[in-house]
Amino acid sequence: MMDPISTPRPLFEERVRFGRSLPPEVNALLQQAASHADDFPEAEQSLLTARRMAPEQLEVLVALYKLYFYRGLTEQAERIVTDALTGAASGGGFASDWRMLGPDSTDWRVSEGPARIYLYSLKALTFIRLRQGDPDGAAELLATLRRLDPDDQVGAGVLSDLAEGLAEES
Repeated sequence: MMDPISTPRPLFEERVRFGRSLPPEVNALLQQAASHADDFPEAEQSLLTARRMAPEQLEVLVALYKLYFYRGLTEQAERIVTDALTGAASGGGFASDWRMLGPDSTDWRVSEGPARIYLYSLKALTFIRLRQGDPDGAAELLATLRRLDPDDQVGAGVLSDLAEGLAEES
């Protein structure tokens, strides 16, 4: 039986699984941000610290753009989404400009890694365009998502319904 005193215990319970390859100190900061989701300054500080520690970690960028988006800070979210798209494209070996991508640019069906983060980030950018009142920009992104992810593995179809509903309201 292991001595409970010698067993390292996390400072806080792990709330969210962010990725498999995160350094423990970066994961700890992401967990800290998740545990302070209702305290924007605290969550933002944790994520910005994580970004300084590991600027190449796409999971940090995803957490940061989600924080900004949910707070209604679409310009900040858009800047971070752009960084995530660039980083994912670099890590995946494909073009960062979504307009240049096709079904054969990479294996878009992979469930983890740069290609999946790229698709989720395109989806996030679509949400941002909708929130910014840019239905044409959102439609262009949705067309790209349908082309790259025809099986809708990242759930962009929900955005199509949302965009149609917003268009009907206008």
